Amino acid sequence: MSALLSRARLWAAAVATAALAAGVVLLMPPTLAQATTPPAATDAAATDAADAAAALPACPFWAAGITPPARSTTPWVAPLQTAPAVDFATRQVAPTLTGALVNGQVTLTVSPVPNAVAYRVWRDGVNLGYISYWGQTGPLTVTDTAPCQGAYYDVVAMYDTSNSDASLGQLSQPYWLGADGTVAPGAGDVPVGTQISMMVTSYDNTGSTASGYNAQLGMCATDPRVIPWGTYFSVPGYGTCYAADLGTWIQNDTVDVWLPDAQANNWGVQDRTVTVIANPYASGGGTGSSPSASASASAPASSSPSASASASAPGSGSASASPSASASASARPTSTASGSCAVAWNSSTSYSPGQIVSYQGTNYTATYYSTGAVPGAATSWAVWSSDGPCSS
Repeated sequence: MSALLSRARLWAAAVATAALAAGVVLLMPPTLAQATTPPAATDAAATDAADAAAALPACPFWAAGITPPARSTTPWVAPLQTAPAVDFATRQVAPTLTGALVNGQVTLTVSPVPNAVAYRVWRDGVNLGYISYWGQTGPLTVTDTAPCQGAYYDVVAMYDTSNSDASLGQLSQPYWLGADGTVAPGAGDVPVGTQISMMVTSYDNTGSTASGYNAQLGMCATDPRVIPWGTYFSVPGYGTCYAADLGTWIQNDTVDVWLPDAQANNWGVQDRTVTVIANPYASGGGTGSSPSASASASAPASSSPSASASASAPGSGSASASPSASASASARPTSTASGSCAVAWNSSTSYSPGQIVSYQGTNYTATYYSTGAVPGAATSWAVWSSDGPCSS
């Protein structure tokens, strides 16, 4: 690209983030009156939605009130390796999001994915809610009570309650709050090919990033208002970045790339033109299995969904009500004689935590609610705990 795409965003002064809360809405079929609404009324509703979206404030920085110090470029030592594109294609497919701006709030509905026990939703890196799934049949929703213009949303499915890297499936692609007030997949004003002049710094912290994935080569921190999470982009002299982390100094057109040990210091502060690229694994990804069974050691096998909805941070939303008493009662184990096989697993039966079944000569105890999750399968490691071989 011969010239940089113009950046039209004007960032407002950082403001305190409003308290976030969850909500549940039931999706009802349109009434006859709605079904026969004249075109003029429909056009008026669309205009109202667009006006409401245009009236939203600019998205604030997630850590309001922090001003990074002035930094200038430093000498640069090339890294010892080129960062490859981080590959998530072997993880379970990401959930999808739908939503719309109504009465000053955006209610997001998460599509459930097989065997997930919880979901986490963010807006521009701000945690909106932790949705615990315990078999409920209603919509899985979380409400953004402080939406902003052009906000980006992300969702990830969790396969145990450890919050570890191994418990996560694929992070969704960005979902953009468009000018018409609807939430839809898409990169908004940063489509593939977008080039942005960035200040590029480096860090070497280990452990979990803000999205939950482990810090590693190719994992980079961005301001999600500029480069949303779930975006791949190339950085000259570094390689390929995957946006999935935050930093208090990573504001506006600044990127923090991950490098090991002294290589991070050797990178220093550089000016680079980064280019947004397509997901290099999209053609073959998205249908992989969940993390290997060995990863389940990070969470106790006996853990079960909380009896009430949980939130990971004060003010974050939660979208599930507590399970009914009857559901809790059904979680009692089915006793078996020592070494004998329990009742055979059935693909059409809905199982609750604590129930015991047998499958292919092994007894299993349910650790989460499930239907159709095959005991012993790679995708069911978070749903069933093996009790060992059995005999009929």
